[in-house]
Amino acid sequence: MQKKSAYTNLADWHPADIKAELSKKGLTLRALSVANNLGPDSLRNALRSSYPRGERIIAAALGYEPEEIWPSRYAERTFKAIIPPQAINA
Repeated sequence: MQKKSAYTNLADWHPADIKAELSKKGLTLRALSVANNLGPDSLRNALRSSYPRGERIIAAALGYEPEEIWPSRYAERTFKAIIPPQAINA
């Protein structure tokens, strides 16, 4: 069962909101990084730019799917261009 998120619009969560949610659970980005055999500051990259592995780790710790926290990133990743058949045979 998925949690209902207050962040249901297409705006990504603010990095401060992500850190606050982790803090409420007694976690830090550094502790999560080390626990997942990453460099201590590795998960900070997921707050600034696309880092799928880091996004999955953070989302799992918060009990969400990465697509719920960073909807704009996943909208870009799942985009599929529609190519007309005549363009392929050209």
